[in-house]
Amino acid sequence: MPDTALAVGAFPIGEDGHTHETACLNCATPLVGSHCHACGQAAHVHRTLGAFFHDLLHGVFHFEGRIWHTLPLLAWKPGELTRRYADGQRVRFVSPLALFLFSVFLMFAVFHQVSGEWHWNPAVGTDGKSLAQGKAEAQRTLSRLEAQRADLVRQHRSTESIDEQIDSQKTALDVIASVSGPDSTGGGPRVRSDIPQLAHVIDAFRTNPGLAVYKLQSYAYKYSWVLIPISVPMLWLLFPFSRRFQLYDHTVFVTYSLSFMTLLLVVLMLADWLGLPGIAVVAVGVPPLHIYRQLRGAYGCGRWGALWRTGALLVFALVALLLFAAVILAQAGAE
Repeated sequence: MPDTALAVGAFPIGEDGHTHETACLNCATPLVGSHCHACGQAAHVHRTLGAFFHDLLHGVFHFEGRIWHTLPLLAWKPGELTRRYADGQRVRFVSPLALFLFSVFLMFAVFHQVSGEWHWNPAVGTDGKSLAQGKAEAQRTLSRLEAQRADLVRQHRSTESIDEQIDSQKTALDVIASVSGPDSTGGGPRVRSDIPQLAHVIDAFRTNPGLAVYKLQSYAYKYSWVLIPISVPMLWLLFPFSRRFQLYDHTVFVTYSLSFMTLLLVVLMLADWLGLPGIAVVAVGVPPLHIYRQLRGAYGCGRWGALWRTGALLVFALVALLLFAAVILAQAGAE
């Protein structure tokens, strides 16, 4: 096989900026037609500045053409998109992995643009008061309300309204206790897990929420791909004995689904930044609807089969996100 430089030298560039070779400049295979049948490279390479920008525009608009075929199906007919791609229709659509990487890049770009760096002081609440001050104030209010309630009882009057206020203050104290450090309070509910990885995530957020969120911001984009291998086995559990649907089908499903959820998050962040209404409704209602439609279209599930699998996938998604957070925090701690 001749060296590439020799091949270029053997076929000099013409005045039109084109090479006029008879063998491929990449692998030296004799050319038959407009492309090499061995490696696929185009024959007669263009070596002009105009050709360079032509290739650039062609690449951009070729991707743009695919993206406009892909996004409408991803949004409204995700099951059809998943099934068509898994069955081999590739030319018209952006591949799941390429779309996922693009959506992750876009999400973090928008996130840093609209929210910037987020800093959280674990000793300060959202209103600028320290947790200790908030706890002391809530305790004083609770004592005052309990004294008022005792007076009402002695007067044989109804305590219904003040009971609600007392319950509210107790709830506030429970919340302060749950976000305080382990030594800041003697009681209060604690979220726990017997799974070591999940317990590590919970402890990290409880001990220093600001640092945990900072680590997630710093490392999540680099390890976003981990969500795919975490999620695929969970989807496989919903079709464990299927001979028709293999791990490849599940991987295409998961990657397109993650791409949509990431792009949805981008839309929600922009909507919140613009102050548009209805964000909470979209955030709660759209993901299960999308999963349901994708299950029905990709796997041909009936309504009941798609419904219970949708519920299961929502639970699996929460577990996957917690495991993903554990991976990030573990990696951040290792570095």
